[in-house]
Amino acid sequence: MEIEEFAQYSIVKAQEVGTSDIHILPEENHYSLYFRIGGKMSFWNSVPEENGKRVISYFKYLSNMDVGERRKPQSGASQLLINGKAIALRFSTITNFRAQESMVIRILNSAAHLSLLKTTYFKKEVQMIEQLAQFNSGLLIFSGPVGSGKTTTMYQLVRESYLVSKQQVITVEDPVEIEEPLFLQTQVNEKAGITYETLLKSSLRHHPDTIIIGEIRDEETAKMVIRGALTGHLIIASVHAKNTVGVVSRLLELGVTQEQLKQTLLGVVFQKLIPKYCPFCKGDCDPACAHNNLYEKRAILYDVLSRKELKQFLSQTHSEEEIQEKLTRSFNLLLRKAYAYGYISEKNYIQFQIP
Repeated sequence: MEIEEFAQYSIVKAQEVGTSDIHILPEENHYSLYFRIGGKMSFWNSVPEENGKRVISYFKYLSNMDVGERRKPQSGASQLLINGKAIALRFSTITNFRAQESMVIRILNSAAHLSLLKTTYFKKEVQMIEQLAQFNSGLLIFSGPVGSGKTTTMYQLVRESYLVSKQQVITVEDPVEIEEPLFLQTQVNEKAGITYETLLKSSLRHHPDTIIIGEIRDEETAKMVIRGALTGHLIIASVHAKNTVGVVSRLLELGVTQEQLKQTLLGVVFQKLIPKYCPFCKGDCDPACAHNNLYEKRAILYDVLSRKELKQFLSQTHSEEEIQEKLTRSFNLLLRKAYAYGYISEKNYIQFQIP
């Protein structure tokens, strides 16, 4: 099989089993290819070292990376047309101390349009999130580890609102991970001088009903997000933090004042994707198991911090520890409930707790 054919075959096979990432890793005298399915790496194939290098070079060429540069880490993106369907890919390379190059390929645009109520362990939190998204203005923040489905949740939440009443939705992302024809999607391009701040300013002049921000990374973006929320827009964004209360601390670190948060913050949502317990697999549901559909082998556990708890924290009437103790539906308590109901395994109950 030619290198180009093998590369395309790898992408097709990865998509068939719901792979989020393909890892092309150098071993002693060959390359191993792993599929990340449901957050776990699974060995798929191995190729001779020379063929592995050629596969990486092909993908680098495809994504306009420097094929001859093997020392510096590189990143790129491209679309691969397979069987008449465009598959969006994101690439990242890094070289080890033996001068062997490795590559990780993120497969985008593969999220299924599933109702939020069908992708969660407990419906009450989803109902709370949907209520928060009904406001015409304000800031709704999502947080969670990489690969926890934050972008999918934000898109589906806004998509469900859009189908009820027509509205203009603008997304600002780096890069666009899910193609959605209902939204006006914009993408950061640092080389061309198109930053988060630039796109946010332009988006606000477009007078949208809702703006989805891929990630609040710096002070400039944080200030623009607050400005948008104060001027009558509904802003839905993500921030990396340990838990719901940690999101508030992170925003304060980025230069947002407590008063601004009191005026704009509608709620904070923390989420994790957790594998379901399968009685047939005696543990996490295997990708080949027919008991659950491909996109239903994991479900999301949400932790929602409402305006009431947020105001208590921002007014400094209660500490972070006191608020966490008072919450009857904190993440760890809901995780324990999921384990008690038999939804998840004991291993995942221990592994996914927030320390």
